[in-house]
Amino acid sequence: MSKHPWLTIGTDHPFGPHHLPYGSFAHGSGEPRLGVRIGDHVLDVEAAAAACHRDTRPYQGGNLDPLLAAGPQEWAQTREWLADLLGDEDRADVLAPHVHPVDDVVMHLPFTVADYVDFYASEHHASNVGRIFRPDSEPLTPNWKHLPIGYHGRSSTVVVSGTEITRPSGQRKAPTDETPTFGPSVKLDIEAELGFVVGGRTRLGEPVPVESARDHLFGVVLLNDWSARDLQAWEYVPLGPFLGKSFATTIAAWVTPMAALGPARVDLPTQDPQPMDYLRGEAAQGLDITYEVDWNGTVVSRPPYATMYWSPEQMIAHMTVNGATLSDGDLFGSGTVSGPEPATRGSFLELSWNGSEPVELEDGSSRTFLEDGDTVTFRATAPGEGGPLHLGECTGTICPAR
Repeated sequence: MSKHPWLTIGTDHPFGPHHLPYGSFAHGSGEPRLGVRIGDHVLDVEAAAAACHRDTRPYQGGNLDPLLAAGPQEWAQTREWLADLLGDEDRADVLAPHVHPVDDVVMHLPFTVADYVDFYASEHHASNVGRIFRPDSEPLTPNWKHLPIGYHGRSSTVVVSGTEITRPSGQRKAPTDETPTFGPSVKLDIEAELGFVVGGRTRLGEPVPVESARDHLFGVVLLNDWSARDLQAWEYVPLGPFLGKSFATTIAAWVTPMAALGPARVDLPTQDPQPMDYLRGEAAQGLDITYEVDWNGTVVSRPPYATMYWSPEQMIAHMTVNGATLSDGDLFGSGTVSGPEPATRGSFLELSWNGSEPVELEDGSSRTFLEDGDTVTFRATAPGEGGPLHLGECTGTICPAR
């Protein structure tokens, strides 16, 4: 067996050389560093670049911020360099001081979140929500199949996987109540989403077409858009989500590069009616990613991302068609990933049908919405070049309201 374990990692490992996700890590008492994961180890990218006499500027600062700003050509060159470096036995001794076991490091937020937008791109999720809240109306609103619906979230409350989530408080009003009350949310929920990490700043007034969107898509993270459904239901008319969403959004610590997801690209579901010209293009594709939603140790759902109606390229095109800018470090969520079957629903609102159908867990308990102490973990797999990829886990535990 090699004394350098990363040299023996192949594409049969979900974090093998076909994956190479990025993250921000700290080893011991050190400051955060930009790392790339290989197997069960993490390489300090800036230190490796210095040891190899490579320009370290794209890897400084402890996270992905400089690399995101460097643009797609640098992204591709860095990935190629790292893949070559991690497979080179002649340089293994040079790298060895800069490679650490994943279990020995602490993970941080992988990039500084600039703006955060959350979409609503699953037809199955949107239809389920429509049936729950508008049972006497059409499930989808008239605009839903004409444009990717979204809202602006709060970037400062995006947190890294493992961060505890405090139950939010606010106003809520049950249909049977005459007036609203104030207190901790009693319908705290999750949303299993895919987060897209953006790089390549644009200028105000310049839309990004579908065919150019991939130049700005650096990678993906699993994302949990925690949602207080009772706060949301009372406040969202007429302007949309606010306090019911803004208290916390959790993302995985590892960013999977879009370059690793080439084999996962699939055709979108049929879009009918045909989208407007600015939303059309061959670059608009879906992704074959399968989720697991784990609630206190029980897998309660397996949502399939391949069923999503709108593509990330279409989301970028719509997000910028009015001239709004993209910034390095922008994050946008896909919206809840839900499939056509009950066991593929990506929120507890849907799984419990707004509390009317409790979910049974393996420990003998049942749930409708989240209770204090509950832990939810998202996992996901996708086809990779030569073997499957496992996206970085996204997990959080609920703490009592303050």
